[in-house]
Amino acid sequence: MTSSVPRLVIAAPSSGSGKTTVATGLMAAFAARRLAVSPHKVGPDYIDPGYHALATGRVGRNLDAYLCGPELIAPLFLHGARGCDIAVVEGVMGLYDGAAGEGELASTAHVAKLLRAPVVLVVDASSQSRSVAALVHGFASWDPEVRVGGVILNKVASDRHEELLREALDQAGVPLLGVLRRVPQVDTPSRHLGLVPVAERRSAAVEAVAAMAAQVGQGCDLAALEALARTAGALPGGSAPWTPASPAHHPTRSAEGRGPVVAVAGGPAFTFSYAEHTELLTAAGAEVVAFDPLRDEQLHEGTAGLVIGGGFPEVYAAELSANEPLRKAVAELALSGAPVAAECAGLLYLCRELDGKPMCGVLDATARMTQRLTLGYRDAVAVGDSVLVVAGTRMRGHEFHRTVVEPGAGAAPAWGVRAPVRRVEGFVQQGVHASYLHTHWASQPGVARRFVERCRTS
Repeated sequence: MTSSVPRLVIAAPSSGSGKTTVATGLMAAFAARRLAVSPHKVGPDYIDPGYHALATGRVGRNLDAYLCGPELIAPLFLHGARGCDIAVVEGVMGLYDGAAGEGELASTAHVAKLLRAPVVLVVDASSQSRSVAALVHGFASWDPEVRVGGVILNKVASDRHEELLREALDQAGVPLLGVLRRVPQVDTPSRHLGLVPVAERRSAAVEAVAAMAAQVGQGCDLAALEALARTAGALPGGSAPWTPASPAHHPTRSAEGRGPVVAVAGGPAFTFSYAEHTELLTAAGAEVVAFDPLRDEQLHEGTAGLVIGGGFPEVYAAELSANEPLRKAVAELALSGAPVAAECAGLLYLCRELDGKPMCGVLDATARMTQRLTLGYRDAVAVGDSVLVVAGTRMRGHEFHRTVVEPGAGAAPAWGVRAPVRRVEGFVQQGVHASYLHTHWASQPGVARRFVERCRTS
């Protein structure tokens, strides 16, 4: 039964401790044992799930209690874990770090409690010996509802270092389930507080995942970790898998039975997307097709709407600009009034220019790279009606960028945002909805239905 799928949450005292190495390596090591592994990531991160997908052969999925609400964590988990033998959930930041000013909300600990899953704490042991026992004891006892079922020590320097750490942990009361030495080849390049996406370094990413799997397989007690996963508690009563289809909704299709074609941007420049968005669009009746703005010179025949998500277009500004035929096709479709939903990277692509290089010119705005990182959750309300929402709709979003768009909002803004300062941002014009905010449509399934219906009627 999916509701009883064994599961582990991989957490750490802080960022940089090795969660991604352990979680991804563990997923791959379990998969090598012929287990069907369901991969998950706490928080809004788009990049780590790409590595999880390489490790498991399944879509990596996010579990974000801020964007989607705590009530959707178990259903979204069950949706992703359907048909799997075991699930591995990679945490975010430190175990107890959540949305700023919101207590435990959206923290790894919060999600572990919602999933009633045991936690494996990954500790960077590179600069400590006996103190590791105090650290582990503190994390294990801080919240009695969080069950730290084991520890994996990372970046252990030598046999003697390992011996000292083991002696110390004997007093902490938490089983030691793995010891990982420093292995440079497991390191993966980072950008903006995250790894470089898989799509930008496919062969190197495959090698990195294989190295992670080998390191975890050699250094960890896989049998003990699998046994720990099987001690996960039953999910809250009434939990059922999330579904993209509403029982009362009839998909929007033509008389011939074909839904409107919705083109979704992908490729190395546009790697940020949640799997549920495509599933919601498909459930609403759309025929979803992928396109790569770096390589495709035309949109798919019959394209009725565009979804252009996040990524790193600033890295590929020259190549995106050089693909003039596609830029013109996007501009023509947008100017025709067809629905276009653009988030962050998509917003930049629709501007007149990015770092001085011509983009699609749909929006009368320019974008440029800066040294300042804008990062954080946002509470937003729709300023007016658009192809996505009606005025007054409240959604939670996430910003993550080092660029700035000038002006930051059009004559008809997309959102009013409360924090960190009250402001309006984004653009709504004709069928275009463009904004810096990343949103998770599972929290508002009507977004996809409204978008597809507009594609059908525009």
